[in-house]
Amino acid sequence: MDWKLEVVIAPVSDVERAREFYVDKLGFRLDNDFAPNEHFRVIQVTPPGSACSIVFGTGLGGGVAPGSLKGTHLVVDDIEKAHAMLQERGIDNSGPQHFLDGQMTPGVEPSRADYGTFIYFDDPDGNTWAVQEVKHHAR
Repeated sequence: MDWKLEVVIAPVSDVERAREFYVDKLGFRLDNDFAPNEHFRVIQVTPPGSACSIVFGTGLGGGVAPGSLKGTHLVVDDIEKAHAMLQERGIDNSGPQHFLDGQMTPGVEPSRADYGTFIYFDDPDGNTWAVQEVKHHAR
């Protein structure tokens, strides 16, 4: 039986600001914007090519503080292209980094090894994201 991760909840303080960031700035697809009343709203967005969506809104419950989603990975097959897109869209980011002797070091992993290069950025609430280069998945 397959177990597929299809939704991650990103706790945010300002739903419109989050919608603008994920849809307008990052270019994620808006799947759903559902607000049956003034106390409940759920927005679901999906990164291009992803089977997993991101949900945020108001009245979702759980008592999770805005900005508490940390280190969720987005995977790309070209980290330099991803970096250029983040830069073009005005999204502050770390630039490509890789591990050298256990320490993060600026630049692309020299051999371009899968799982070896990362870019980090935050959404407006401080939820943190890692972009990781993988051309050939190990699974």
